[in-house]
Amino acid sequence: MLLRQPKRRRLLNPTRFKLTKMEKVKSAASDMNDRKCIVTGQSGDAEGLIRFVAGPDDNIFVDLKRKLPGRGCWVTAKRSYVEQAVAKNAFSRALKRKVIVDPAIADLVDQLMAKSAIGTLGLARKAGVAVTGAAQVEKAVRSGKALAVLHSKSGAPDGVRKIDQARRATVHLGGPHIESFSLFGPEELDLAFGGGNVIHAAITDAGPGKVALQKLKALKTFREIADEQDMPMADADWDVQETDEE
Repeated sequence: MLLRQPKRRRLLNPTRFKLTKMEKVKSAASDMNDRKCIVTGQSGDAEGLIRFVAGPDDNIFVDLKRKLPGRGCWVTAKRSYVEQAVAKNAFSRALKRKVIVDPAIADLVDQLMAKSAIGTLGLARKAGVAVTGAAQVEKAVRSGKALAVLHSKSGAPDGVRKIDQARRATVHLGGPHIESFSLFGPEELDLAFGGGNVIHAAITDAGPGKVALQKLKALKTFREIADEQDMPMADADWDVQETDEE
């Protein structure tokens, strides 16, 4: 009587699964080595571009952290270029497939970047490298400790002017150039700094503060706010005004 040999089970090769995962990683990163804006055709570093990825359902997703799997494409990190990419159907051409793009995806990018910046400001506050209130901000500016100042969009011109004068005075005395941002309304600044009707704030030169500054710069660039608006031209009698206010 012949005995049947039991059927051999096909063993799963764990190495193959590892390779599959590696292939997925490579697929996700394949476009990382070719960071070229799909609107301008110009290459650049990741900080100056925004990555977009097509999902399984053919919808385009914003990938600010540059970590989503799948083949992606890049757009210069300015609102007008994102809007051009939508208008010119550049996403489908770059990805060589028909994709679905929200016509308001530029608004979504703005919201995500603003949320990220507000989050880093909150971390700066918790780390003790942020101050609020006109008096404290001016003090941080004049001491040279401020890395950047923030003004609410609803801030009174006189309050902004006084801090701008302090910024000019600091530079004149050999101190650092302190950047200024007016990107958020009062509700957003309250969210970032824990409430208290924040109109003016400053972040100081420390780890979390530098991260926040990076996010603020990215948002300012995306909104295409001209650099010359960052530091108003000095008045001829700025030093006299400073003396009078002391």
